[in-house]
Amino acid sequence: MSSTPTPATSALLQTPLHALHLELGARMVPFAGYAMPVQYPAGLMAEHRQCRDSAALFDVSHMGQLRLIGADAAAALETLVPVDVIDLAPGKQRYAFFTNDQGGLLDDLMITRPAGEAAGKFGDLFVIVNAGCKDADIAHLQARIGSRCEVKPLPERALLALQGPKAVDALSRLNLEVAKLTFMTGGLFTLAGADCFVTRSGYTGEDGYEISVHEADAVALARELLAQPEVKPAGLGARDTLRLEAGLCLYGHDIDTTTTPVEAALTWGIQKVRRAGGARAGGYPGAAVIDRQFAEGAARKRVGLVGKERAPVREGTKLFAADGTELGTVTSGTLGPTVNTPVALAYLPTSHAAVGTEVFAEVRGKRLPMTVATTPFTPNRYYRG
Repeated sequence: MSSTPTPATSALLQTPLHALHLELGARMVPFAGYAMPVQYPAGLMAEHRQCRDSAALFDVSHMGQLRLIGADAAAALETLVPVDVIDLAPGKQRYAFFTNDQGGLLDDLMITRPAGEAAGKFGDLFVIVNAGCKDADIAHLQARIGSRCEVKPLPERALLALQGPKAVDALSRLNLEVAKLTFMTGGLFTLAGADCFVTRSGYTGEDGYEISVHEADAVALARELLAQPEVKPAGLGARDTLRLEAGLCLYGHDIDTTTTPVEAALTWGIQKVRRAGGARAGGYPGAAVIDRQFAEGAARKRVGLVGKERAPVREGTKLFAADGTELGTVTSGTLGPTVNTPVALAYLPTSHAAVGTEVFAEVRGKRLPMTVATTPFTPNRYYRG
């Protein structure tokens, strides 16, 4: 996910669900160049709990969707990401990230290899990138690998995220077959009469689905989903607190061009075949930097923090050691509605990054104790079958 605030005075783009958001009473805010719902009348806390307890529907149509078409698409994409794309099986999805020559992160993204009929409609690879980065990402792909495969943006498609433990119950009423998907798999399904590409994935730590649907069918599908007894709408506010409790990075905040995958604790996303000594090691921007950090470690690391007092610790808050040494900065923080305690993500020197280490967050002139903790802060509940 990405966050690029847009001045309210500029002309904001609208998703295909814009009128529906207004009808539902959403409070709209500028986000990544779009007018997006931050919350509905029930409020952020209710929306957060709705997703944890039942099912919540998010409009994420501001995200960038595109197809990579051609037999060479996977090998071409591997020249831009440190991820195993070639061996990604049909019907499977994988998390990835674009890197720059310094090993920094240009964006994070989701890659799916459609199978069978879906491949004909959604290309050899179906890619979802962040809203604030999508124009740059598409230009990056076209410039670097456009001669090896067709890079086809899909601006006509909306994207809905149905998240929560009862998402499967609600979506199965529209098509029983979606229940057969497991975490990080996807396929083509007819929902409310529309051809949709559905993956069992999301950004909340809960089970759920992301649904790519043509903009002409998006409102009808959203209404059908909201008519299910388990489902209520949720906005960007709840999406942010949910992903933070799940320990998931927000691009432009917890990861950016100055952070490497090793520093960002994303090394799980780099498969052995792409690491030094692997059959297809390197060959992507910044490989030498990232391989060196794998071998020698990085000077800093992204960590989770849990507060010992009730005051939330927000993005930008400075962190200190007990002796007053400044250590780093919080990149995301909130009072976690599920865990009922302040939680945060931050970068700390490796010397202070071990679980259980105490640091102090400076909030309104007071230094509040926080402890380095494992993430996620609340258990992820993805459906792995």
